[in-house]
Amino acid sequence: MEALASFKREISSPKKIFITTHVKPDADALGSSLGMANYLLKKGHEVTVVTPTDYPSFLNWMKGNDSVLDFSNPKHTEIATQKLNEADLIFCLDFSVLKRVNELGEMIRKSDALVINIDHHQDPEDFADFKFWSTEAAATCELVYELIVQIGDEKLLDKDIAECLYAGIMTDTGGFRHPNTTKNVHLVVAELLDLGADTSQIANWIYDSNSVNRLKFIGFAISRRLVVCEDLHMAYFAISKKDLKKYQSRTGDTEGLVNYALSLDGIKLAALFSEREDGIKISFRSSSEVAVNKFAAEYFDGGGHKNASGGKSTLSLRDTVERFESLVEENQDDLYRSVPVTAD
Repeated sequence: MEALASFKREISSPKKIFITTHVKPDADALGSSLGMANYLLKKGHEVTVVTPTDYPSFLNWMKGNDSVLDFSNPKHTEIATQKLNEADLIFCLDFSVLKRVNELGEMIRKSDALVINIDHHQDPEDFADFKFWSTEAAATCELVYELIVQIGDEKLLDKDIAECLYAGIMTDTGGFRHPNTTKNVHLVVAELLDLGADTSQIANWIYDSNSVNRLKFIGFAISRRLVVCEDLHMAYFAISKKDLKKYQSRTGDTEGLVNYALSLDGIKLAALFSEREDGIKISFRSSSEVAVNKFAAEYFDGGGHKNASGGKSTLSLRDTVERFESLVEENQDDLYRSVPVTAD
């Protein structure tokens, strides 16, 4: 409570505020950032939102999107750096370790500004002066809502803020299908609906705004790049740079692809391997019983949530996939320890 009161005092008078989130922001990352930004603007602060990289175009509808600076864009780097150096407060949203924001991480670590971390990921790094953190929250957007309410500013919430926050909660719960869809999630969403959040339109913006190339890419990936290992309860996609180039892939086009692998009957662990210029990006998903975050952290320099994690590899695409298959086979007893065994 003392920390909460201190935070409330810090934002009670106009300040220069810098907000950032993790690389390749998703709906929870951008939604929490812009939801918080729109709230702080209503309190009279000067607010700058900076993302370490670009993000999917299906998130461009959020209020404040036009003012977001992409640090990886040379046109934005200088002004973003200036805003960080001038900041009184730095908000770090939807990430728990500074390496998740690339070069911005060390800049934040060296800053004299007060650092606020709002997040729901496990194993947080101790870099913030104020932390509003809970792994029980389904999304950082849920925590942003809770924080605003707990300091008594719920009257400043409006339709635009509600829609930003709803987007993050909807996507991080898998459309309210994942085990993290708690009673509190529904209670918070009910309040966002009361504020005017257009849930049908948000779902349309995020899920139903595909390009022709993306649909063709998904069809290609499912028909040509899906590998199923039934004996290991595992399936994966391995997508090469050539594949991505063929379908003119844009940021966000591989979003959700790994879930098709996990949706297969009998599959408990799924992965997506995407070949990029700087190495292999990996997305892991698992059934509720399988803790894929531990596997990602131990073998692929990653981590995240129990059932949704990321990782990376500096090996070739083929070598990464072969290593993955071997590791799953070697560790299947630990991976599937709590998974019920079903008779054939």
